[in-house]
Amino acid sequence: MSNIVALVGRPNVGKSTLFNRLTKRRMAIVDPTAGVTRDRHYGKSDWNGLEFSLIDTGGYVAGSEDVFEQQIREQVEIALEEASVVLFMVDVMEGITPLDEEVANMLRRSGKNYFLVVNKADNHMLIAQANVFYELGVDAVYPVSSINGSGTGDLLDEVVKVLKIAPAEDTGADIPRFAVIGRPNVGKSSLINTLLGTERNIVTDIPGTTRDTIYSHYNRYGFDFYLVDTAGLRKKGKVRENIEFYSVMRSVRAIELADVCLLMVDATMPFESQDLNIFGLAARNNKGIVILVNKWDLVDNKDKDSVKLLEQQIRERIAPLTDIPIIFTSVTTKQRVFKAMETALEVYRNRQQKISTSKLNQVLLPIIEKHPPPALKGKYIKIKYITQLPTHYPSFAFFCNLPQYIKEPYMRFLENQIRKQWNFSGVPIKVYFRKK
Repeated sequence: MSNIVALVGRPNVGKSTLFNRLTKRRMAIVDPTAGVTRDRHYGKSDWNGLEFSLIDTGGYVAGSEDVFEQQIREQVEIALEEASVVLFMVDVMEGITPLDEEVANMLRRSGKNYFLVVNKADNHMLIAQANVFYELGVDAVYPVSSINGSGTGDLLDEVVKVLKIAPAEDTGADIPRFAVIGRPNVGKSSLINTLLGTERNIVTDIPGTTRDTIYSHYNRYGFDFYLVDTAGLRKKGKVRENIEFYSVMRSVRAIELADVCLLMVDATMPFESQDLNIFGLAARNNKGIVILVNKWDLVDNKDKDSVKLLEQQIRERIAPLTDIPIIFTSVTTKQRVFKAMETALEVYRNRQQKISTSKLNQVLLPIIEKHPPPALKGKYIKIKYITQLPTHYPSFAFFCNLPQYIKEPYMRFLENQIRKQWNFSGVPIKVYFRKK
């Protein structure tokens, strides 16, 4: 089972600041105005070698009739349903409020593992003042400062003790695992139903998988793979208007259990921010990706120019990772459905391929010699040799004398050179620099 950590609490207690610190990215907007966080943010974090997904929810406001606050409440409830661990944040400067008590009661009813995080405790007096929050009926409080990071190490030490190292799923063989992901109503369930059909003998529910994921074994027409299917298996009683948030919550687990993600988008709608959000999830998890532009039968203008234009718009949105197959499908008419599966298998093979160290050096070192890294502060960088790392996804180590001076543009250059020489279409590549 994947590890999901959700940040919950009333508005303006510093959830987004802590999210940015733990993910080491400025993804969430930070502002003193309550209610700024309405869209969800999802990131990856790790501590002591254990990775987990982090979710920044909106501020929880009990009993409010405000439409945004009502949606935020529902999103917190969904996060509690899906999360492995909850970080309940409060503000040491304001003390215990009725809203904090409401959230605390909600957490106790949920039965989830949760940690009471007392934020803005950035001096000894405020750390001592955090003890007042024991009144909320918790066994421990964790004073932290999201701004400067104090106390977060002690908190994460305890969090990872609760999280589990996800065991490799035993699916019987080295068979590709494909996850169908995307926004609601883009055709995910229809694609799964089209592939599985009514011949139930091709479906095998693997025992021992998590309660919200089923592996369906597809073995027909020369294809052999597992579908990682989470559709329709979660409680929907509290979803209501938050179907988008619910969709991404399920996608987090499906992505982490898959080798290749089939991201379905709607041909009748533009590539939206939610599509990009889910694409980013798959890319950050280093999964293979194929984009399926579904409902192509509903588009009136299907000439080559319109295809090229839509494809170009999608690639502009997903940049810099543009080497992704894009296939125009119609699940209802079964148009290019099997081509999509063939492409997913090709991406799976691309993700699995290993390149020998001798071949890497033979091909790349002459290119690097012609186009060396720019000198910085009068210092010249010399790349000595390259090797592929033994990871589950393509990653390459470039050994050099001054790895700290190599900047992002040159990293992109090297990644592009690898893609020119070998077929890694649909697969994120990681490039690392190490001191020789």
